[in-house]
Amino acid sequence: MAQPLSSQITDRNFLQATGFNFILNRAPKVGFYGNAMNVPGMTMGVASQPSYLKYIPRPGEILEFNDLRIRFFIDQGLENYMEIQHWLRGIGFPESLEQIYDFQKEGPVRKDNRSEINLYSDGTLTILNGLNRPTFAVKFKDLFPTSLSDINFDSTGSDVDYLTADVTFKYSIYNITDIECC
Repeated sequence: MAQPLSSQITDRNFLQATGFNFILNRAPKVGFYGNAMNVPGMTMGVASQPSYLKYIPRPGEILEFNDLRIRFFIDQGLENYMEIQHWLRGIGFPESLEQIYDFQKEGPVRKDNRSEINLYSDGTLTILNGLNRPTFAVKFKDLFPTSLSDINFDSTGSDVDYLTADVTFKYSIYNITDIECC
């Protein structure tokens, strides 16, 4: 039996790892200098149905999303590194109440006018095709950082190595949408 034409592969090009752009509303300098990131995977739990011989696996109900991880070049003024560090300090254990109040006043104000405190930011990863045209948008909702890596200086290197940092985010959900491209 012949397969219908609609099930045939039409695009034989591969996705390139270098074709992306990321915008993080609350920390725009991190996205600009981003040089590596992931589209997080997901895992669904499994329920076990007992039977008289063995447990039978059945689809669960709750999806768990992996973390969003971004590696970025650190600018020489530490501006992008400090964006994340300030965010973490603002939502973490501040040294004073003024720190959390100051943090709440900064950053983008949520458009949906929620009464919750201003801890989160939305972000968008734009995936580019081989011609550097946008093809997909991965929209993250309610991002917040959970870890920021060390900055490691080393004077024994023979070449100039530009410093990078890694930041890990949690979020409520992400969705991948197709961008109509010309």
